[in-house]
Amino acid sequence: MMELSVTAVVMPSESPEKVARAIEKLFAGIVLEGTDERIEGRGGIDALSTFHRLLREERILDTARAVILRGRVGEAFQFRLSKQAASAGRISFPPEEEPLGSIHVEIRGPQLLVDWLAPQTVDGRPIKEIDLEDHV
Repeated sequence: MMELSVTAVVMPSESPEKVARAIEKLFAGIVLEGTDERIEGRGGIDALSTFHRLLREERILDTARAVILRGRVGEAFQFRLSKQAASAGRISFPPEEEPLGSIHVEIRGPQLLVDWLAPQTVDGRPIKEIDLEDHV
């Protein structure tokens, strides 16, 4: 079982629609709801497919794996993403909360999800890609 939760504060200078679109660029198919102050989203494994693809296209598997594993809390993995980068369809892991707020992500599920999203690499290439359908 896997569950994706995403939260972003909408600052007074931002449009809720633009913040929602930024989230959707990284997590296509996520179900969003929100107010003028906050956007929240929930999804399953399908909502992670775009994020999975972008990690490979941007060649940031090692960084992603380190950030995701560092944010482990029980069976959840928590990390932040840059709203500004997300609005351009890019992934960036800010080291701390950004002045305009970050996108907060929580993925609940087994270690296998991290191995699927950001597998271990050698010379920047995945050692082994996992097909989650084999494990569901």
